[in-house]
Amino acid sequence: MTVMLGLDHGLAQLSDLAPRGYALGLHIRFAAAHLMIQTYDPRWTQRYTENGYMLADPMVFWGFGNNGTIRWSEIDLPDPHNIMGQAADFGLKFGIAVTTGPTSSRTIGGFARGDREFTDGEMEKIQALVEKLHEQSTPPDNLTPAQRMALRLIAKGSRHAEAAALLGISESALKARLRAARERLFVRTTAEAIQRAQEYNLL
Repeated sequence: MTVMLGLDHGLAQLSDLAPRGYALGLHIRFAAAHLMIQTYDPRWTQRYTENGYMLADPMVFWGFGNNGTIRWSEIDLPDPHNIMGQAADFGLKFGIAVTTGPTSSRTIGGFARGDREFTDGEMEKIQALVEKLHEQSTPPDNLTPAQRMALRLIAKGSRHAEAAALLGISESALKARLRAARERLFVRTTAEAIQRAQEYNLL
């Protein structure tokens, strides 16, 4: 999966630049991300999720109102739940927020260190990577008729051999269509492809 490999390479570079982890929501639409990647301490991620902190996170709030990059220490917004202070307890003491894209399909990321502030050069590198990942992961506006029909048959419960027979193609040709649909939708499994296609009204 060429596209996914490209994404994986970019995400690996982000891990190198943010030793305490990151959270990256690519193409957030209707309060849900097309792709969500988190490498923070799992205990912090669990607390953050269980308490619904995303709705009150000053970094996220800044991200929806701005484009660009800023150090967490420079975000001058209310933090009534002390989210930034709690994050520091899990080693996320210094960080940056990076945002790109239109408000209708915004990408927002938080990147953390435990030892020092990010340098200007590191911030520029992370921003460039986020912008590239945003571009690479743009959700498709459509699937080909062949991809759509293959996914529909599998979604209705047909096995590969049965779906191939119904379409009058070989099983290997069916699998190629499903693989192409997965790549187009930036997912790893056919089940995920069906779910994603349904979410975007592509079936």
